[in-house]
Amino acid sequence: MQLHDIVLRGLRRRVGRMLLLIASLAIGVATVVALVSITQSLQMSIGHRMDTFGANIVIVPRASDLALSYGGISVDSASYDVGEMVLSDLEAVRTIENARNVAVMAPKLVSAASIGSEQVIMAGVQFPDEVRLKQWWRVRGVYPALPNEALLGAHLAESLGVEADDTVVVEGRTLHVVGVLEENSSQDDYILFVDLKLAQEITQQPNRINLVEIAALCHDCPVEELVVQISEVLPQARVTALRQAVTLRMEMVGQLMLFTVIVSLVVTIIGSLVVLMTMLGAVSERRQEIGLFRALGFRQRHIERVILGEAFIVSLMGGVLGWLIGVGAVTVLQPSVAEMADMVGYMHLDPLLAVGALLGTLLIGLGGSLYPARTAARLDPTIALRAL
Repeated sequence: MQLHDIVLRGLRRRVGRMLLLIASLAIGVATVVALVSITQSLQMSIGHRMDTFGANIVIVPRASDLALSYGGISVDSASYDVGEMVLSDLEAVRTIENARNVAVMAPKLVSAASIGSEQVIMAGVQFPDEVRLKQWWRVRGVYPALPNEALLGAHLAESLGVEADDTVVVEGRTLHVVGVLEENSSQDDYILFVDLKLAQEITQQPNRINLVEIAALCHDCPVEELVVQISEVLPQARVTALRQAVTLRMEMVGQLMLFTVIVSLVVTIIGSLVVLMTMLGAVSERRQEIGLFRALGFRQRHIERVILGEAFIVSLMGGVLGWLIGVGAVTVLQPSVAEMADMVGYMHLDPLLAVGALLGTLLIGLGGSLYPARTAARLDPTIALRAL
């Protein structure tokens, strides 16, 4: 009789105990697989949201006496004209090594303007880029599409008594207010947004810009590298990373990963203890059988192989079953998780996770069976046979 025959017969004789052990391992593996898959998807979702919702790099002309008030631009000072940066300079950004990571570039000309007797901050923008950059914007009315149309922040519109479809006179020019931003508790609430070319005409600064906000995709390129590369092609500008946004993303990703690691460790420890206690119980029940094997000439290593062989088969079955359950759980949970986290299209299953789950289960099973296997191998056959 071969050792593998003894292993299979041993499993069939204790099918109830082994099924319980397989179920325990499968539940642990399924928990880890589902948790890791969802965590990875959440990380991708968070990365996407942080990359596409708002700027994480700001470019302004170099100046030593600039007081910042809006995106790095001071407009309440007589010296808000801070240097030379023109719209065509941004073409150089498209040539950097990591240009593919630049999702949105939103150039602006920020200046002071008057509406009647009231002084306001006017931002000349390219509306398609600005709307892509600020996806949290909600507007009563529509976004400007023509050069003589304007968009007002909520507080500015309230102070002027202006609603969508009204008109305002800015520096002698009559503009049609086609939309009013809903309040978003930012400086945008106080800004008059007009077309960039119109702002350049009003301020008599053709092709001039003094602020560029960039939404950069930083999941495969650190934002600091982009800052260095942009600085090299725009030596006349100061390029700054909004470290608060980048740090927030990294902290959130780190917390998710830490939570996953802690839960995985707890599941691993519990799984190892379950295997240890189950296999110890099996060895105790098989004292006479093991003693008979030893009396028939089985060496200690043969006994160890029998116990570890059973643990290998049980662990392999538990790993495969756990992986399937985990995949099913992720599939079932995907709609609700996607709805909560805006993760549609981000739920995925990593093939390496399947390999890791199987290898991890085998390590847990074999590791938890080492002591029972050694205990069985060292069992004195004379003592074991006395009960026969």
